[in-house]
Amino acid sequence: MAEAAIDVYENEDRTFPPSAEFVAAANAGDRSMYDEADADYEAFWARQARELLTWDTPFTQTLDWQLPYAKWFEDGKLNVSANCLDRHVEAGRGDKVAFYWEGEPGDKVVLTYSQLLTEVKKFANVLKEIGVKKGDRVAIYMPMILELPIAMLACTRIGAAHSVIFGGFSADAIADRCIDAEAKLIVTADAGYRRGSPALLKPTVDTALETGAPSVENVVVVNRCNTEPEMVEGRDHWWHELMAGASVECPAEPMEAEHLLYLLYTSGTTAKPKGIMHTTGGYLTQVAFTHKYVFDLKPDTDIYWCAADIGWVTGHSYIVYGPLTNGCTSVMYEGTPDTPGKNRLWDIIERYKVTQLYTAPTAIRMFMKWGVEEPQKHDLSSLRVLGTVGEPINPEAWMWYHEHIGGSARPIVDTWWQTETGANMITPLPGVTTTKPGSATHPIPGVFAELVDDDGNVVEEGGGYLTITKPWPSMLRGIWGDEARYFETYWSTYEGRYFAGDGAKLDKDGYLWLLGRVDDVMNVSGHRISTTEVESALVDHEAVAEAAVVGAKDELTGQAIIGYVILRGTHSASDELGSEIREHVGVKLGKIARPKTVIIVPDLPKTRSGKIMRRLLRDVADGRQLGDTTTLADPGVVAEIAERAGAGDED
Repeated sequence: MAEAAIDVYENEDRTFPPSAEFVAAANAGDRSMYDEADADYEAFWARQARELLTWDTPFTQTLDWQLPYAKWFEDGKLNVSANCLDRHVEAGRGDKVAFYWEGEPGDKVVLTYSQLLTEVKKFANVLKEIGVKKGDRVAIYMPMILELPIAMLACTRIGAAHSVIFGGFSADAIADRCIDAEAKLIVTADAGYRRGSPALLKPTVDTALETGAPSVENVVVVNRCNTEPEMVEGRDHWWHELMAGASVECPAEPMEAEHLLYLLYTSGTTAKPKGIMHTTGGYLTQVAFTHKYVFDLKPDTDIYWCAADIGWVTGHSYIVYGPLTNGCTSVMYEGTPDTPGKNRLWDIIERYKVTQLYTAPTAIRMFMKWGVEEPQKHDLSSLRVLGTVGEPINPEAWMWYHEHIGGSARPIVDTWWQTETGANMITPLPGVTTTKPGSATHPIPGVFAELVDDDGNVVEEGGGYLTITKPWPSMLRGIWGDEARYFETYWSTYEGRYFAGDGAKLDKDGYLWLLGRVDDVMNVSGHRISTTEVESALVDHEAVAEAAVVGAKDELTGQAIIGYVILRGTHSASDELGSEIREHVGVKLGKIARPKTVIIVPDLPKTRSGKIMRRLLRDVADGRQLGDTTTLADPGVVAEIAERAGAGDED
């Protein structure tokens, strides 16, 4: 396995207990939930499901566990959109704001629960009118506009599974996902605003459908930026035209608790992305629970902001489903944090009086780079809880966040979880946990984690591999269309254990420190990108004969993609060609997967059996003393690579 990407913080001994004032008012102010879950975790989750959700048919069976398959609350029925919307409106809270939405140019919408429910009902009827039925898959490729959660919730209302595709992905990525999911419909927009200009989306969908995805029958297009895209007659439809004639009556259909809610594709160790399957009852239980307790949510008074993109699982769970199930008011923002100025986040927090901010360590490091002047210009005193997500946070960034955004007084919840886990798994509870800068601390009540060594023995202190030992409600139910891959990827490494693919350290106080990926998946700004995917895109370029990709440490993004390529004999190395190859990856996979650097090399470090030694390439990329090269077929090749990379001969 690959080395962990992030250093272990051996000497971190600063601790930050919650204040007595915070504990006194907290949703969880003691360890009683941990004790309850330790005594009977099935009964604990059953209580959460009954208290947090509204069931059309109450469940009588909590868990059916046939490793590696879990079914939670299987004989119960409920509807996600009814839990997110109808029940709040029926309880007289329809005038409560669901979203304060702000576009990058500064346009604003205030959407109440009643208004959101009406829009969801109308689009659910649109879906039915164009032939979408329960069990169908709907692809959604949109910017951060309100029509995105409306489309998601409309799918849940009629039992169609949505598959949201991040708006930065390429046409090939769209086609691959639609083909795999056999999507019947794509919902998109003409464009979305990004750093002051429209970033086109509809033309990318057109290209995807020219190259594949024959299952897609219709495309619904939101007119966000007035870019006047080409519309294919009979296939393409304007959102506003379909909605104009849609009925506002659409009862929510009760769904089985194990009904497929959504597919979300994530990178694995092969070139083919994995369609992660999440179902209804268990998923909604855990996202509602974690949203309520991890963020100490007070729905009557809080203004919550998860500053992520709905294209990733964080946005699914903590912009859409968790907050709306709990009936809270959220902020949703379309654009980048530096447009029109570097004060955009702090301005939004001040104007809306945001109480919880959930963002990524990458963003925090970017704010650090920009300096404290911008946040100091704004009143951030409304903030009560700060959260981080996407990757391990280094103690320096944690302390900056604590001091300059939290005024050295607000608790920080550093959350570890994955697309596969569906919801927070390891995180402080802000009214209970004494935190350490850089540590995700402990599993939440009802989740059980252990570290193991290479042989599967439990590690009581020190480094190891993070595993989960018992099923949890929001766990993935498989990989779409590939049962064998599900078992092989997650359950085959350590018998009876879910292996997350992450390394971790357990310190002497029992605190968990996440160390990053230990497989060939890179974590770039919290986005998981497979080395194999990027390598496949590199060799797709006509000049490239062979390629290897590694993740190198990066101050801003956590990891940066470094590509090493061998050219075909008819091509000569040049800076221009390196740039061209780099841009080619951006076209194939999207800019998020574009390497930071492409280094043209004469050969790659390989063992005598032909295996590429990526460990040595990581040493070069990180400027480290080179490790053992004695097993290489040609030990001298690494020194030449280091020289070309500008690192010098460190052997």
